Order: sequence, then structure tokens, then C-alpha cells
Amino acid sequence: MLDLGKPRPGETLVVSAAAGAVGSLAGQIGKIHGCRVVGIAGSDEKCRWLTGELGFDAAINYKTESVVDSLRRHCPNGIDIDFENVGGEILDAVLTLINLRARIVLCGLISQYNAERPVPGPYQFANLLTRRARVEGFIVLDHWDRAPQATADLAQWAVEGRLRYRLDVVDGLENAPRALNRLFDGSNQGKLMVRISDEPA
Repeated sequence: MLDLGKPRPGETLVVSAAAGAVGSLAGQIGKIHGCRVVGIAGSDEKCRWLTGELGFDAAINYKTESVVDSLRRHCPNGIDIDFENVGGEILDAVLTLINLRARIVLCGLISQYNAERPVPGPYQFANLLTRRARVEGFIVLDHWDRAPQATADLAQWAVEGRLRYRLDVVDGLENAPRALNRLFDGSNQGKLMVRISDEPA
């Protein structure tokens, strides 16, 4: 979020899969750095959590709303940063509204992981050229050297109450396959974990 997104106060940040473990933190980090944050999630409950407890400025339920129309309403000055976890139609909607020198931080493409055919688009790809935007993907190992600083910052923000999280716990190793499927059907909220035993005494 910080190295690639380079958030500045007053900018607009959009986060897809915003109610997941990564998206929820990315959006809150954007808020800490002064951004207007719009989250995209898959249920009204998740959207209420984003705007109510996590402090996002707006949230869009992609299952019940037109994403591009809702982005136009919630991002009247365009989009400066996209923290992208989904890809596909969601990314295409965001690209419609990117500003000059926008930054697209490509963290994931979950909409495509189980696709049976190649996913078309993005149809708005030309906006990357005309708006001189930057797209950069990453994996966690790219920034491993920053882990101590990230851990310290995240812990401090949590202690200060500026960063909140939710654990979504499934009990029993035998339920791990079902738990994994929840990542793809969107039924998890927050950090999905499998508890394999009780805490040691």
C-alpha cells in the first residue's frame, strides 16, 4: 500500500475485496494516510462493517449495485489509487475512472483463479496509457525486508485503535477444505483461519 500506492492526503483510494484480511487493512492504512477510501465487497453486512467499524468513507456491494455507477457516485473526483485484489469486471470498472498518474497496486486476481476459460479484458486498458497510470503487481516476498517495520507500524496502529481486524475462525482441520472454499465464494469476512486444536494450557 505504501511503497506502490504512495497514498497522499486527500486522494481517493478504492479497495476491492475490501472485507477480507488484506483489503480491510489496506483501506485502513489508506485512511491513516489521509485518503478518502471506498471499499468493494460482496454483501450489505460487509459494507456496513467497512463503513461502520473500519471507517471507510463508502462501500459498494458488487452483487447488488452497478460497480461503475457506484464508483462514479462515491469517487466524484476520480480514483488515484486502486488496491486490487479481484481483477476482471471490478478492475475494469475502476480503470474507467482513474485519474492522471493513478497507481494500481495489483495484489490479487481472485475472480480469475478458478475461471474455466480465459477472462476477457480489461476493456478499459487504454486508460492506463492516456492517464499515464502505473500498474505494479507484487507478492509478499518482494517486501520481506520491510516486515519488521510493517509489524511495528501495524501493532502501534492497533494499540492506538486506528486499525481494527476480524478473525473468521473455522474449527477442525477436517473443515479446512470447506474453509478454503469460503475464500472463493466470498462468505468469509476478515482473516480466515482454521483452528486445529485448543490453545495449550
